[in-house]
Amino acid sequence: MDWSLDRRILEEAPRIIGIDEVGRGSLAGPVVVGGVGWSAIPGDLEIRDSKRMTARSRERAAAEIRERADSWAVAEVWPGVIDRMGIVPATRLAMRAVARRLWSEGAIVVVDAMDLGLDLPGIRSEVKADGRYFAVASASVVAKVHRDGIMGVLAPDHPFWGWERNKGYGTLEHRRALGKWGPGYLHRRSFAHGPVLP
Repeated sequence: MDWSLDRRILEEAPRIIGIDEVGRGSLAGPVVVGGVGWSAIPGDLEIRDSKRMTARSRERAAAEIRERADSWAVAEVWPGVIDRMGIVPATRLAMRAVARRLWSEGAIVVVDAMDLGLDLPGIRSEVKADGRYFAVASASVVAKVHRDGIMGVLAPDHPFWGWERNKGYGTLEHRRALGKWGPGYLHRRSFAHGPVLP
């Protein structure tokens, strides 16, 4: 991809900051928001929306992004807060935290499909921004690798649900395990878990 939208912004702004979330539709674990700031778009870094990359390519790309970006940050919101606030307000809370952390004078912040309601200038919300902006795609990669790492660390202490494989999402394996074992404290009580399977 040529990422011309990012480059167009950088012709007039000193920095573009992309923000995206992962884990919003998961049944367990946190929602994680990533943010990455760039003053130039590297032509040799192969990334795309994290959902279209393999786990290995995401991990390599995330390491490169963290090393080469001007700035980056992640924010986590865990099930207790998600259940109290709801998933959309909880996701917005994390996105606002990342935007405040990374914003600098003159920067343009591009968020994937969320109105942050912040007074900071230069914030844009665009649908499918993770497939159209390098900065947002890189934020999705950083967030995805961070969240997958969390679920991998949690999996051995919560072996019933197969989180090392499903990362907390509602796969057939996960839903069957919920039917057998019930939810744990890291499951989101506010989400319908779908049909319980034998």
